[in-house]
Amino acid sequence: MSKSLDGMVTSWNPGAEVMFGYSAEEMIGKKMALLFPSKRVNEEDVILARIRGGETLVQSDTTRLHKDGSEIEVSVTISPIFDQEKTIIGASNVVRNISARKRAERLLQEAETQFHAAISSLREGVVLLDRNGEIVFCNASVERIVGLSAAQMRGVTAVDTRWRAVHEDGSDVPRETHPGLVALQQGIPQRDVIMGIYKPSGELTWISVNAIVLGTEATRTGVVVTAVDITERMTIERTIQDNNKDLKNAKAAAEKANLAKSEFLSSMSHELRTPLNAVLGFAQLLAAGTPPPTSEQALSIDQILKAGWHLLNLVNEILDLSLIEAGGLTLSREPVSLPAVLRDCHELLESPAREREIQMTFPSVASPIYVYADYTRLKQVMINLIANAIKYNRVGGAVTVQCLMNGENRVRVSIKDTGAGLSPTQLAQLFQPFNRLGKESGSIEGTGIGLVVTKRLVTMMGGIIGVESGAGVGTEFWVELGVASAPAATISGFDGIAATQQGRQGEPNLSPQRTLLYVEDNPANLLLVEQLIAQRSDLRMLTAVDAYLGIQMARVHHPDVILMDIHLPGLSGFGALKILREDPKTAHIPVLAISANAIAQDVAKGMEAGFFRYVTKPIKIDEFMKALDVALLYAAEKCLPGKDTVA
Repeated sequence: MSKSLDGMVTSWNPGAEVMFGYSAEEMIGKKMALLFPSKRVNEEDVILARIRGGETLVQSDTTRLHKDGSEIEVSVTISPIFDQEKTIIGASNVVRNISARKRAERLLQEAETQFHAAISSLREGVVLLDRNGEIVFCNASVERIVGLSAAQMRGVTAVDTRWRAVHEDGSDVPRETHPGLVALQQGIPQRDVIMGIYKPSGELTWISVNAIVLGTEATRTGVVVTAVDITERMTIERTIQDNNKDLKNAKAAAEKANLAKSEFLSSMSHELRTPLNAVLGFAQLLAAGTPPPTSEQALSIDQILKAGWHLLNLVNEILDLSLIEAGGLTLSREPVSLPAVLRDCHELLESPAREREIQMTFPSVASPIYVYADYTRLKQVMINLIANAIKYNRVGGAVTVQCLMNGENRVRVSIKDTGAGLSPTQLAQLFQPFNRLGKESGSIEGTGIGLVVTKRLVTMMGGIIGVESGAGVGTEFWVELGVASAPAATISGFDGIAATQQGRQGEPNLSPQRTLLYVEDNPANLLLVEQLIAQRSDLRMLTAVDAYLGIQMARVHHPDVILMDIHLPGLSGFGALKILREDPKTAHIPVLAISANAIAQDVAKGMEAGFFRYVTKPIKIDEFMKALDVALLYAAEKCLPGKDTVA
């Protein structure tokens, strides 16, 4: 389109019609100023004056009016028009609609503003490095992390002496390993690099850094580096590490202390039981000697035995309690026949009940009941509760043991006596160590530890123990345990039940005389066992005072059974057993341990090592003889026709 020097439109093309909404008839002969917004109406005079002077004007950013009154953003180029004589007679206007471009520019600018605002408000630090590794942008979080303003950091390389970067071990991060510069130089993104930044103030901030390359591999234009403040996390992690280290050290110290305590208890048990073995062993021999002791001697022997067994019981209970408190007592929980345990208790306690004329009633169980427990410790619990019911009962009283299901998965065993009962005050003090509830001055022996041990054993087996009592009406203790499935059938034979020498067809005859070898360095213990064996015409005994001599004698004399002490000079009973088992000449011989190391771990260790039986000191003569008979029977069966034998 064009206009005259007085501003009148002289031509109007179709493009102008589309852009401004006016037809050529509407615009030709009209003032071009019709298209100017009111704020620009005076610009026409300026434009015309400059055109008359021969100047070409370019307006790249201006506005014009549409016919409907809306403003259009345009780019205008105005050039003078000359006639043949080179006289300026008018001006041509080339107009381009740039509204869409301007809208896009505004949107982009707005987006950039919002982006910068968003980046600035992020908790994560954001840094933009140019291709030279210099900082061109950083947000407020970076200012907080580094301790400098954005203006102070702009144009500075990512590695600067004003902020010291360190690795986790405290060593400086050199320029060549800085994640931002590594990403820029190698084109490889860096992920989760942990660094520490020392501010100019000396404060340390830990950050996790990621760096992403901008541009292509051929043209890397820069790097975006993000930094997450992980100071709190690092502090917590290091605190946890320190605590774990302290806990590890404390655990090691506790384990060392527990080991020392267990070793002390084992040693204490051995040292206490060894003299008790002689006292109780020879007292039992005197009581059963020939000729029998006089009535006065029998009374004295009875006092020795009572005092000795009481002392042994006290030692056992103190050691049990100490082991439980030290966490050194281990249980072997498995399905245990409850009726079998109660039958054993009935047999063991029948004699003391008869002495006090106590009528004991045990349940008649029609079907097997198995509980999840440790056989030895469950038997210990039941014996202690039933023995107390006998001991603290009235003469001629009764003890009733009942066994009832309590729901589908629990069984309750109750022990009820007809004694004097307990007051509320006594009940409150019942499970306190060494508290005998006022019975200390009475004639009934006790330690005040048994119930404490009993309660803790029941708890360790996953059970519950309770008591109900009233003055003058007796006391009822009860124990609840979880029901277990019946164990798989076991092969009958030498399973710990003393075998008899009669009643089986094809039973091996233990005659002629059988040979025992006893390896023991304690003269009193040797003498005691010698006197016991001397009462058996079917046995003869060889002795050795150390393990090496015992091994040599076993190889020469091929004894039927070996009795082995554990604590021996030079080589222990365990070492001797290993050598005997590895020698084909002696591997078949059953070896019974006889030891004053009598805590549960010692017994378990002995059985795991391969001892045929583990007899603890002080020896109970009947139990010792039963264990010996089982070993002799085993040795005899090994020699039956068709059995494996060792020459």
